[in-house]
Amino acid sequence: MKPIRLCYQTVDFGEFDIHIRTLRDKQQYFDPEGAAAKIGISSAAWPLFGVVWDSGYFLADIMVDYPIRGKRILEVGCGIGLASLVLNHRGADITATDHHPEAQAFLDRNTLLNHDRNISFVRVGWNDNVTQALGCFNLIIGSDLLYEEEQAKMLALFIHRYSELHCNVLIIDPGRGHSAKFKRNMNDLGFRFSAEQHRASNEASKPFSGKILSFAR
Repeated sequence: MKPIRLCYQTVDFGEFDIHIRTLRDKQQYFDPEGAAAKIGISSAAWPLFGVVWDSGYFLADIMVDYPIRGKRILEVGCGIGLASLVLNHRGADITATDHHPEAQAFLDRNTLLNHDRNISFVRVGWNDNVTQALGCFNLIIGSDLLYEEEQAKMLALFIHRYSELHCNVLIIDPGRGHSAKFKRNMNDLGFRFSAEQHRASNEASKPFSGKILSFAR
């Protein structure tokens, strides 16, 4: 099995830069001990965590000037965790989660690249129960999470499990077709869809044509 090829890049957020190490492309794969395969991550899905998708850039842009004072923030399915890196750079109380066994190593390396403090990370699947390790949050964010229809309910339940009584949720969805079901599940759990619109803070950001799913409870 060949070693993975990497890419280093700097993302300009106007007032500051974030340096990241990612996979070179979506063709990379390296699971010699089968850690990913054991939890159901196929070779085709393995590299998806390791690149930054357009929705991930957009979420990170929103987080550049998003109000963070007094908030305990959770990024769900962080992948490379660009939004978490931005929030961490701003001094936010941020915890990142992902199911992929390599996500933490990349996040830790990228934190070092930016000379910032460590980001709290918990490896967890949406059906796992790790309440004591995570606790509850009053802001939960994520991007490009609804790949499959059944994930709409799984994600909603995961958010509900780790949210405070009063909580805001912001999910960036590129339009994979499952947002309506996700909204229904969130509504059933007491989260109300918000018409509030969020704009990227960086005028040079890539255009984004997906959906901004904003909820409050």
